[in-house]
Amino acid sequence: MKDTARRRDFRLVGPDETASNRLQAVFNASGKAWQAQTLPVDEHLDRHGRVMEILSEHLCQGWLEGYLLTGRHGLFSCYEAFVHIVDSMVNQHIKWLKTSRELPWRAPIASLNYLLTSHVWRQDHNGFSHQDPGFVDHVLNKSPEVVRVYLPPDANTLLSVADHALRSRDYVNVIVAGKQPCFDWLSMDAARAHCARGAWHLGLGRHGERRRTGRRPRLRRRRAHPGGPGRRPTAPPSPAPTRRPRGQRRRHDPAAAARGAPARHARVRVRRPVHHR
Repeated sequence: MKDTARRRDFRLVGPDETASNRLQAVFNASGKAWQAQTLPVDEHLDRHGRVMEILSEHLCQGWLEGYLLTGRHGLFSCYEAFVHIVDSMVNQHIKWLKTSRELPWRAPIASLNYLLTSHVWRQDHNGFSHQDPGFVDHVLNKSPEVVRVYLPPDANTLLSVADHALRSRDYVNVIVAGKQPCFDWLSMDAARAHCARGAWHLGLGRHGERRRTGRRPRLRRRRAHPGGPGRRPTAPPSPAPTRRPRGQRRRHDPAAAARGAPARHARVRVRRPVHHR
């Protein structure tokens, strides 16, 4: 009975295909909501499905906002570049959450959770058209007591962040996690500790455990060069050295020094010092 109730309390909405975002494992629990006629070639269509796909970010945003106001839960999956379409709508929802917190008779609701699956740090698939980090900038300009942004570095950290976001109330959570395969830097226990601490601990070993060397990790600092990160500075070629002619001294010219011109060489007789015994 509890499992049936939980399945009726969650929706996954998105303008893009769930499978293309590598979330196809959700179809093991529920299919796509579909009320029209089905064909034998259709996949994962279900009249009672909890996954709602439609190529309209506005409609997905409205669906999920209304669904959360009924006391239930949900997740909005979208590409980073196209979530900007709902900038104005999420802005109004943040204002509403901020105001509702000040009303004692208003019960808290589940947080509005975004999962951006295609981001600017991975340019290996649709890099030019599907990435734009501006949504994070847009959200961070809003009320800090309502907005939360998470950038999990691997799958285990993503699991910990998602568990926290789905349990939260009265927040707008933006999770940026690439859909392309990557390394798992932390174990599950280390990922939970990392999320609780809020910063990456440099004393962790390969699998997230603390190193037993007793020494602090050494950090090698590199200065940023005009040529870009990781490039060696390119110094201009130095002029060929000029040898002062023998018997000449550098004469100071105040007018030339004011103009920034180099000092000129003049023919000056050099006297040898006389040593008296």
